[in-house]
Amino acid sequence: MAGAEEYLGKALAIAQRAADTQLGAIRVAAGLVADALAGGKTFWVFGTGHSHALAEELYGRAGGLADVRAILEPGLMLHEGLQKSSLLERLPGLADVLLEINPLAAGDVVLIASNSGRNAVPVEFALGARARGVQVIALTSLAHSNAVTSRAPGGQRLFETADVVLDNCGEPGDALIEVPGTPEPTGATSTLVGALLLQALTVEVVTRLTDRGQPPNILRSLNV
Repeated sequence: MAGAEEYLGKALAIAQRAADTQLGAIRVAAGLVADALAGGKTFWVFGTGHSHALAEELYGRAGGLADVRAILEPGLMLHEGLQKSSLLERLPGLADVLLEINPLAAGDVVLIASNSGRNAVPVEFALGARARGVQVIALTSLAHSNAVTSRAPGGQRLFETADVVLDNCGEPGDALIEVPGTPEPTGATSTLVGALLLQALTVEVVTRLTDRGQPPNILRSLNV
């Protein structure tokens, strides 16, 4: 088994492991989000680098919650340059600026996605949010985080700052497949498994709110 077949088998195994082990955390996280939305509070989503795609997975998505606010800082995404994004997400103090211009408030919930969980911006954003009375859900790779040191000044990794942790069950470095003759492994899983967990979270939130007699606004595709 090699190439695409090997990747599909191993990636699906990781997805199944996440489905088997993360249901409890999804339910806890969904309870936080449902309570916030039912109480008129805000559900925020944030990610840096490739993890910004997971924030977008919850924002403006067909079948998703309409009442989601995404923090999509251009310099922390990839379209202004990979090097720029990589350097900025390590910059201490930048999270304070983002928290100043995005009005997170007590009773809100924020989901922060970061595969490694080691860089200053996601860690400091989580700490700053909690200092404001916001509950934090982390989407991360515990295996990766536990294999590295923090780049945040306080030494924490994202999972150490969160109220609830969703583990994407990925390998350190994200990529799975060792191809003979190539210097690095290939075939990442953090985005596909992260999206799976976040869609499960969305369905759980919708179910809980509907069971309370408060069905949320759900986005319908503009293309149907």
